[in-house]
Amino acid sequence: MMKRDCLLILIGLTFMLSPLQIWGQELNAKVTINRSKVSNTKGEVFDALQKTMTEFLNNHKWTEIEFRENEKIQCNFNFTVDTYNDTEDSFTGTLLVSSSRPVYNSNYTTVSYATKDPQFNFNFREADQLEWNPNNIDNNLVALLAYYAYMIIGMDFDTMSPMGGTVFFQTAEEIVRAGQNLDFPGWKAFDDSKNRFGLLNDYIDGSMESMRQLRYEYHRKGLDRMSEAPDSARAAIADALDLLDAAHHAKTMSQVPQLFTEYKREELVNIFSGKGTNEEKEKAYNILFAIDASQNETWQRIKK
Repeated sequence: MMKRDCLLILIGLTFMLSPLQIWGQELNAKVTINRSKVSNTKGEVFDALQKTMTEFLNNHKWTEIEFRENEKIQCNFNFTVDTYNDTEDSFTGTLLVSSSRPVYNSNYTTVSYATKDPQFNFNFREADQLEWNPNNIDNNLVALLAYYAYMIIGMDFDTMSPMGGTVFFQTAEEIVRAGQNLDFPGWKAFDDSKNRFGLLNDYIDGSMESMRQLRYEYHRKGLDRMSEAPDSARAAIADALDLLDAAHHAKTMSQVPQLFTEYKREELVNIFSGKGTNEEKEKAYNILFAIDASQNETWQRIKK
């Protein structure tokens, strides 16, 4: 079998391989459930939900690409339950999902994707088993978890090769379309520009291609070279921020550029604060301030 790095080059060919071949799973997901708002309810169903979600994410084979154990994508699914109706077996709440990837030649890991979903609503019974059938998506919890699995994988691959996550975003897009037939919020166009449809649609929009190019330039040409050539790596990150600026101007109402700055905030400060040229610092500050002026106190630290 080919290693994951080689398959990034041949990503299109991997989907022609026989489904009988055995591959390693892609995700190492940790699921936590905060049920403090519904503390008077028996805990068994929440324990079952956590176990079922974890097994579904980690045991299912989402792609036909081989992942070694140490190549699995580390990710967290933190679900805060707002309401639980034991008569209807219904849950409403907020999901915080994030994933990270290692930085080459270092012990540092960087956040590669993070988002907040305030409409993480579904039905679940203690004995339920989750099954993924892309041709018949009729369970909202299955749709939600599959959507985020493919978003995590796609985002990871976009950091590894130019536009490397395309095929996975296409699958996430298919899930969004199927989700629009389910009686749950978060899937439909025009309901909310920050919902699952809106954020994915913005990210894969052709006018926002610079956002995806940014992810590759920032991670592979920047962070992954930081230990061996910190000055040129920092310069590459400063150049990559021009792509972030281009994405912001291409679609000024999109939340995608701001989301990137939110989960990269402290990392960006650490890259430039006390290091780099004044020109690099000034460029980084100006671009980041234009995207999220509310964080000016943080961005000011870049110029020190």
